[in-house]
Amino acid sequence: MIDYETFCRLRQLHDEAGLKVSQIAAELHLDPKTVEKWIDQPTYQPRQGVQRPSKLDAFKGQITALLQRHPYTAQQILQQLQAQGYAGGYSILKEFVRQVRPVRKPAFLMLEFAPGECAQVDWGSFGSISVGSTRRRLSFFVMVLCYSRFLYVEFTLSEAMEQFLTCHRHAFEFFGGVPEKVMIDNLKVGVLRHPLGQPALFHPRYLDLAAHYGFRPVACAVRRGNEKG
Repeated sequence: MIDYETFCRLRQLHDEAGLKVSQIAAELHLDPKTVEKWIDQPTYQPRQGVQRPSKLDAFKGQITALLQRHPYTAQQILQQLQAQGYAGGYSILKEFVRQVRPVRKPAFLMLEFAPGECAQVDWGSFGSISVGSTRRRLSFFVMVLCYSRFLYVEFTLSEAMEQFLTCHRHAFEFFGGVPEKVMIDNLKVGVLRHPLGQPALFHPRYLDLAAHYGFRPVACAVRRGNEKG
Protein backbone atom coordinates (compact mmCIF):
# COMPACT_ATOMS: atom_id res chain seq x y z
CA MET A 1 0.00 0.00 0.00
CA ILE A 2 1.37 3.42 -0.94
CA ASP A 3 0.41 6.78 0.51
CA TYR A 4 -1.33 9.60 -1.36
CA GLU A 5 1.86 11.63 -1.85
CA THR A 6 3.61 8.67 -3.48
CA PHE A 7 0.58 8.06 -5.70
CA CYS A 8 0.65 11.67 -6.94
CA ARG A 9 4.38 11.42 -7.63
CA LEU A 10 3.89 8.10 -9.45
CA ARG A 11 1.17 9.52 -11.69
CA GLN A 12 3.28 12.59 -12.41
CA LEU A 13 6.25 10.47 -13.50
CA HIS A 14 3.98 8.37 -15.72
CA ASP A 15 1.57 10.97 -17.15
CA GLU A 16 3.82 14.02 -17.43
CA ALA A 17 7.39 12.71 -17.51
CA GLY A 18 6.49 9.65 -19.60
CA LEU A 19 8.68 7.23 -17.66
CA LYS A 20 8.34 3.46 -18.00
CA VAL A 21 7.21 1.19 -15.18
CA SER A 22 10.76 0.03 -14.44
CA GLN A 23 12.02 3.63 -14.34
CA ILE A 24 9.24 4.73 -11.99
CA ALA A 25 9.87 1.73 -9.74
CA ALA A 26 13.56 2.60 -9.50
CA GLU A 27 12.82 6.28 -8.85
CA LEU A 28 10.31 5.61 -6.06
CA HIS A 29 11.91 2.41 -4.72
CA LEU A 30 8.78 0.36 -5.42
CA ASP A 31 8.13 -3.06 -6.83
CA PRO A 32 7.30 -2.87 -10.57
CA LYS A 33 4.06 -4.81 -9.92
CA THR A 34 3.01 -2.14 -7.43
CA VAL A 35 3.68 0.57 -10.00
CA GLU A 36 1.65 -1.29 -12.64
CA LYS A 37 -1.26 -1.62 -10.23
CA TRP A 38 -1.41 2.09 -9.38
CA ILE A 39 -0.89 3.28 -12.96
CA ASP A 40 -4.23 1.67 -13.77
CA GLN A 41 -5.95 3.50 -10.89
CA PRO A 42 -7.42 6.89 -12.01
CA THR A 43 -7.81 8.03 -8.39
CA TYR A 44 -6.20 7.19 -5.07
CA GLN A 45 -8.19 4.56 -3.20
CA PRO A 46 -6.77 3.72 0.22
CA ARG A 47 -7.31 0.24 1.51
CA GLN A 48 -10.39 0.01 3.68
CA GLY A 49 -9.67 -2.02 6.77
CA VAL A 50 -12.27 -4.19 8.43
CA GLN A 51 -13.95 -2.29 11.25
CA ARG A 52 -14.20 -4.43 14.34
CA PRO A 53 -17.12 -3.85 16.69
CA SER A 54 -16.24 -1.82 19.77
CA LYS A 55 -17.66 -1.78 23.26
CA LEU A 56 -18.00 1.98 22.76
CA ASP A 57 -20.32 1.73 19.72
CA ALA A 58 -23.53 1.54 21.73
CA PHE A 59 -22.61 4.68 23.69
CA LYS A 60 -21.38 6.97 20.86
CA GLY A 61 -24.70 8.72 20.36
CA GLN A 62 -25.00 9.42 24.07
CA ILE A 63 -21.43 10.76 24.23
CA THR A 64 -22.11 13.19 21.38
CA ALA A 65 -25.28 14.41 23.08
CA LEU A 66 -23.43 14.94 26.38
CA LEU A 67 -20.72 17.02 24.71
CA GLN A 68 -23.29 19.19 22.97
CA ARG A 69 -24.86 20.03 26.33
CA HIS A 70 -21.66 20.62 28.32
CA PRO A 71 -17.86 20.48 27.77
CA TYR A 72 -17.37 17.35 29.89
CA THR A 73 -13.90 15.83 30.14
CA ALA A 74 -13.36 12.30 28.88
CA GLN A 75 -12.89 11.15 32.50
CA GLN A 76 -16.25 12.61 33.53
CA ILE A 77 -17.96 10.90 30.61
CA LEU A 78 -16.25 7.62 31.49
CA GLN A 79 -17.71 7.76 35.00
CA GLN A 80 -21.22 8.34 33.62
CA LEU A 81 -20.95 5.52 31.08
CA GLN A 82 -19.52 3.03 33.58
CA ALA A 83 -22.58 3.60 35.75
CA GLN A 84 -24.65 2.52 32.75
CA GLY A 85 -22.66 -0.62 32.01
CA TYR A 86 -19.79 0.53 29.79
CA ALA A 87 -16.97 -1.98 30.16
CA GLY A 88 -14.55 -0.60 27.57
CA GLY A 89 -11.25 1.16 28.06
CA TYR A 90 -10.48 4.81 28.70
CA SER A 91 -8.10 5.36 25.76
CA ILE A 92 -10.65 4.55 23.05
CA LEU A 93 -13.21 6.75 24.80
CA LYS A 94 -10.76 9.65 25.08
CA GLU A 95 -9.92 9.42 21.36
CA PHE A 96 -13.60 9.41 20.38
CA VAL A 97 -14.29 12.43 22.61
CA ARG A 98 -11.43 14.28 20.94
CA GLN A 99 -12.88 13.56 17.50
CA VAL A 100 -16.48 14.58 18.18
CA ARG A 101 -16.05 17.40 20.71
CA PRO A 102 -17.65 20.54 19.22
CA VAL A 103 -15.18 23.28 18.31
CA ARG A 104 -15.81 26.25 20.54
CA LYS A 105 -15.15 29.59 18.89
CA PRO A 106 -14.77 32.81 20.89
CA ALA A 107 -17.94 34.87 20.90
CA PHE A 108 -17.92 38.52 19.88
CA LEU A 109 -20.41 41.27 19.19
CA MET A 110 -21.11 42.31 15.64
CA LEU A 111 -20.31 45.98 15.08
CA GLU A 112 -23.12 48.13 13.72
CA PHE A 113 -22.77 51.73 12.53
CA ALA A 114 -25.09 54.54 11.54
CA PRO A 115 -24.69 56.29 8.16
CA GLY A 116 -21.65 58.58 8.24
CA GLU A 117 -20.56 57.35 11.67
CA CYS A 118 -17.38 55.47 10.82
CA ALA A 119 -14.96 54.42 8.08
CA GLN A 120 -12.36 51.64 8.29
CA VAL A 121 -8.86 52.04 6.86
CA ASP A 122 -6.07 49.58 6.12
CA TRP A 123 -3.17 48.83 3.78
CA GLY A 124 -3.05 45.86 1.41
CA SER A 125 -0.37 44.31 -0.79
CA PHE A 126 -0.69 43.63 -4.53
CA GLY A 127 2.67 42.09 -5.35
CA SER A 128 5.24 44.24 -7.18
CA ILE A 129 5.68 46.18 -10.42
CA SER A 130 8.64 47.24 -12.57
CA VAL A 131 9.86 50.79 -12.02
CA GLY A 132 12.79 51.60 -14.25
CA SER A 133 15.44 48.94 -13.79
CA THR A 134 14.09 47.60 -10.49
CA ARG A 135 10.90 46.24 -8.98
CA ARG A 136 8.88 48.00 -6.29
CA ARG A 137 6.29 46.66 -3.91
CA LEU A 138 2.79 47.70 -4.94
CA SER A 139 0.52 48.55 -2.01
CA PHE A 140 -3.04 49.78 -1.90
CA PHE A 141 -4.84 52.00 0.57
CA VAL A 142 -8.46 51.14 1.35
CA MET A 143 -11.10 53.21 3.11
CA VAL A 144 -14.56 51.64 3.40
CA LEU A 145 -17.66 53.30 4.83
CA CYS A 146 -18.92 51.01 7.59
CA TYR A 147 -22.63 51.51 6.96
CA SER A 148 -22.86 51.34 3.16
CA ARG A 149 -19.61 49.36 2.53
CA PHE A 150 -18.85 51.90 -0.21
CA LEU A 151 -15.08 51.91 -0.60
CA TYR A 152 -12.18 53.89 -1.98
CA VAL A 153 -8.97 52.19 -3.19
CA GLU A 154 -5.70 53.88 -4.18
CA PHE A 155 -2.51 52.11 -5.28
CA THR A 156 0.82 53.41 -4.02
CA LEU A 157 4.51 52.49 -4.09
CA SER A 158 4.94 53.22 -0.39
CA GLU A 159 3.08 52.91 2.91
CA ALA A 160 4.87 55.88 4.45
CA MET A 161 3.22 58.74 6.29
CA GLU A 162 2.98 61.06 3.26
CA GLN A 163 1.09 58.46 1.23
CA PHE A 164 -1.09 57.57 4.22
CA LEU A 165 -2.22 61.13 4.81
CA THR A 166 -2.60 61.93 1.11
CA CYS A 167 -4.78 58.86 0.56
CA HIS A 168 -7.06 60.00 3.39
CA ARG A 169 -7.51 63.35 1.66
CA HIS A 170 -8.23 61.69 -1.68
CA ALA A 171 -10.76 59.34 -0.05
CA PHE A 172 -12.64 62.21 1.61
CA GLU A 173 -12.74 64.05 -1.72
CA PHE A 174 -14.03 60.90 -3.42
CA PHE A 175 -16.77 60.37 -0.83
CA GLY A 176 -17.66 64.04 -0.77
CA GLY A 177 -17.50 64.20 3.02
CA VAL A 178 -15.79 63.02 6.21
CA PRO A 179 -17.11 60.37 8.63
CA GLU A 180 -17.41 61.05 12.34
CA LYS A 181 -14.57 58.62 13.10
CA VAL A 182 -11.97 56.58 11.22
CA MET A 183 -10.97 53.14 12.52
CA ILE A 184 -7.48 51.83 11.71
CA ASP A 185 -5.91 48.46 12.48
CA ASN A 186 -3.00 49.80 14.59
CA LEU A 187 -1.00 50.78 11.51
CA LYS A 188 2.49 52.00 12.39
CA VAL A 189 1.98 55.23 10.46
CA GLY A 190 -1.06 56.03 12.59
CA VAL A 191 -0.51 54.36 15.96
CA LEU A 192 2.72 54.65 17.95
CA ARG A 193 1.69 52.28 20.74
CA HIS A 194 -1.42 50.36 21.74
CA PRO A 195 -0.87 48.27 24.90
CA LEU A 196 -3.38 45.49 25.43
CA GLY A 197 -6.41 46.82 27.28
CA GLN A 198 -5.20 50.44 27.19
CA PRO A 199 -5.91 53.46 24.94
CA ALA A 200 -3.87 53.82 21.76
CA LEU A 201 -1.22 56.53 21.38
CA PHE A 202 -1.69 58.04 17.92
CA HIS A 203 1.02 59.60 15.76
CA PRO A 204 0.98 63.43 16.14
CA ARG A 205 0.78 63.95 12.37
CA TYR A 206 -2.25 61.68 12.15
CA LEU A 207 -3.89 63.61 14.98
CA ASP A 208 -3.19 66.83 13.04
CA LEU A 209 -4.96 65.40 9.99
CA ALA A 210 -7.89 64.29 12.14
CA ALA A 211 -8.19 67.74 13.69
CA HIS A 212 -8.02 69.40 10.25
CA TYR A 213 -10.84 67.28 8.78
CA GLY A 214 -12.82 66.91 12.00
CA PHE A 215 -12.86 63.14 12.46
CA ARG A 216 -11.93 61.09 15.53
CA PRO A 217 -9.27 58.38 15.01
CA VAL A 218 -10.02 55.00 16.57
CA ALA A 219 -7.60 52.07 16.80
CA CYS A 220 -8.93 48.50 16.70
CA ALA A 221 -8.64 46.73 20.03
CA VAL A 222 -5.65 44.40 20.18
CA ARG A 223 -6.57 40.79 19.30
CA ARG A 224 -10.13 41.69 18.31
CA GLY A 225 -10.53 40.48 14.74
CA ASN A 226 -14.21 41.43 14.61
CA GLU A 227 -13.25 45.12 14.71
CA LYS A 228 -11.21 44.89 11.50
CA GLY A 229 -12.83 45.95 8.24
